[in-house]
Amino acid sequence: MSRDITFFVFLLCLLGIISASSPAIALSQNTTVSSDTTDNVVRIIRFVGNDNVKDNTLETLIRTQTNREFLGIPRFTPWYFIWQLTNKFGEEPAYLNRATVTNDIERIKQYYKTIGYLEAEVDTNIVEFKKNRVEVSFLIDEKKAFNIQTIAYSGIPQFKDSTLVPQFLDDSPLTKSSINDSTFTVYKRYSENDLTTERNRLITFLKNNGYAAVQKDSINVLMRHDSTNRHQLDALFNINSGKKYTFGDLYISLAGPDDTTHYQQRDTLQNSERTKGDVKIFLQKEKSAQTKFSLLTGQVLFKPGDTFNNELYIRSVNEFQNLGMLTIRQFGLSEDGGLPNYSNDRIPVMFSLQTIPKHSINLNLFGMKRYGFGSGAGVTYTNNNLFGKAENLQISLNGSFEYVSSETVRDIASGSGNGTYDGRFFQSFESRINYTLPRLTFPFRAFDENIFFSNGRTRYGLSFSRSDQLLFDINSDIRFNLRYEVQHNDRFSSFLDLIELDLLDTDPSPQFREALRNDFGEDSFEYKRILEDFRPQVSSILRYTFRSKRTDLIKRDHGYFSEYSIAVGGNIPFLTDKLIVTPNTLEGHLPPIIPGSQNNLAYSRFIKGTADYRRYIPISNNAVFGYRGFVGIALPYGKSTSIPLNQRFYAGGNNDIRGWDIYSLGPGAIPLDDVTINGGEIKLLAQTEVRQRFIRDFFSADWIAGWFTDAGNIWYGPRTEFPSNSGNGQTTASQRERLLKLGKFKFNNFHKQIAVSSGLGLRLDWEYVVARFDFAFRIHDLQKGWFNDKKLYFSFGIGHSF
Repeated sequence: MSRDITFFVFLLCLLGIISASSPAIALSQNTTVSSDTTDNVVRIIRFVGNDNVKDNTLETLIRTQTNREFLGIPRFTPWYFIWQLTNKFGEEPAYLNRATVTNDIERIKQYYKTIGYLEAEVDTNIVEFKKNRVEVSFLIDEKKAFNIQTIAYSGIPQFKDSTLVPQFLDDSPLTKSSINDSTFTVYKRYSENDLTTERNRLITFLKNNGYAAVQKDSINVLMRHDSTNRHQLDALFNINSGKKYTFGDLYISLAGPDDTTHYQQRDTLQNSERTKGDVKIFLQKEKSAQTKFSLLTGQVLFKPGDTFNNELYIRSVNEFQNLGMLTIRQFGLSEDGGLPNYSNDRIPVMFSLQTIPKHSINLNLFGMKRYGFGSGAGVTYTNNNLFGKAENLQISLNGSFEYVSSETVRDIASGSGNGTYDGRFFQSFESRINYTLPRLTFPFRAFDENIFFSNGRTRYGLSFSRSDQLLFDINSDIRFNLRYEVQHNDRFSSFLDLIELDLLDTDPSPQFREALRNDFGEDSFEYKRILEDFRPQVSSILRYTFRSKRTDLIKRDHGYFSEYSIAVGGNIPFLTDKLIVTPNTLEGHLPPIIPGSQNNLAYSRFIKGTADYRRYIPISNNAVFGYRGFVGIALPYGKSTSIPLNQRFYAGGNNDIRGWDIYSLGPGAIPLDDVTINGGEIKLLAQTEVRQRFIRDFFSADWIAGWFTDAGNIWYGPRTEFPSNSGNGQTTASQRERLLKLGKFKFNNFHKQIAVSSGLGLRLDWEYVVARFDFAFRIHDLQKGWFNDKKLYFSFGIGHSF
């Protein structure tokens, strides 16, 4: 099969070489054709003279196109070649259309005008280099760019706050030093986008300060040539703001989840807390909505009777949307939701809402791959609007199983070929209760009044899980979490885990214990130290996470995503140990929760920080280059010398360094079967990927080819030590020192311990999900060296790897 694929790729390349080697023959522009579309196929598009604009930018403007190129390779169009061979399958030829070329010339000229080249000229030249194969060249004479030297504003109304307008003008990205109160120097190339942005900024400013009727045609931009230099321009914004408005009466109606509408409950509010002057709030709802009126009025960020503010009006719409228990049927600046009436000084506001069903049950089935292949199922019960103030209660149960082959069990659990290891089914179970409030609660309730924090949520979570793992079993994992989430705007989000308590009871598998005894001896430090990681333990975390994004989290084809976090762990059990269990005495552990149990609860104190940045750069109309950088460090402090097992960093897996299984890489250059402390306190990761769409909308999905390279590792931290062995272990002091040297982070050596993998993959991109198949080679295996591992490693994932 691999030979067939190789031959097919070679055939496509050969076709591309043959088509690229034919001689060129000039085609006169005056050739007579019977219609706009010719029989000529566009094989090459060139841009000449575009010194200040990239080819990729111009390619997005024109409609004249060649057939799709594979991986952006010029004239390598395999789907068109397939059509040539079959005349049925593949992609039909991209024929030359002269009317389209003429329109493309105008588009390019208009674009140049928007960026300051107001006198740019564009022409075209079409050359036939082979029968019915043409090259289209766009010939561009950019000429000299125009610049704006000053900008002035006329007609901005005055406000009681005399600092409002000067501050607004000073914040403009166009204004530099002021010539007078309304005129500023600019000294910047003419840009239509900049002028449009400034006009929109003026509209927003006026609408947020009472001038609700302002539209685009209320602000004209006038340009004047300098008398001494025609390429120097002066800009004037001429503003007709109209009259000032206040919010009028507010009408809110809430229907039940069914299609019928009959409002049985009504209320009218008029008080200094909710309204101003003689305006009122009119409320009505259906009994089946099961919602309190106070919830509805609590989402309104403006006060009827106050000066009109369009931002507060729009943010109020978002507040209703973010409740999650209703949909917005209609909203508008009138009593009935029609067009606003600007003849009055007051503008009424209307919200028509409808609740979603209160109860719902979801079932789901899923597949998984970790060490082996498995499947699972889950059921989730959701109660929307539990107590009438948009509270959300979710109860979920999930179970899964995974079959791991005897070879995988032997390789990972033992690390050697000795002994008999049977394939096994690994099972897991999880139950979870989540309770969410669409607002911030104590101690952050006051922030709800701040518009930057108005879109906040408080989440309470309690979960119990148990699972069989390859190296150890989790008998029970009980976790409680109190989290505050704020979507500040479309770009910034904050997450504060004020309390995260985790009670973990693990048990190493019999095969794992046997392998440890065989490798180190039952009395060895290594045996005891590794089992220490699997003791029953309790941990607590206080963590803040800041997220910034400008991308589609499913497509990931433009923009960026970044996330930064800082966490402090172990302080709650530490204070409980010091102040409550044994006052003024530090035991270093907590007593068992179950009476009569001999298992004390271990804990450790640590600080942990992570930084994750991802960037997606379009390199053509169908290709994206993405890269990711991740840095993580976790350090114990106080009397603690280690990090909890579930808070360490791990390397390998289909979303990490492909070519290594999850948890199977590092620390440092230590082979997996020699690892004595699992996980690491330091992690570095770098990933790059080129994604090229080569089939559009086939089986309702875009087919995307990927070429990726991953590099990174984990290391022990500076406080990690291997103490001297007091038992009869098989590992000598020199061997322990060697392992510590291999696994500990050293600035002068860590670059030699970077694992590297690279390979190709396929992504099937549906509208809401991406299925990913990757095939990786180990470019740098830390035990075998560079390019010495010829094995091909497969991984499967849902969503892009980063």
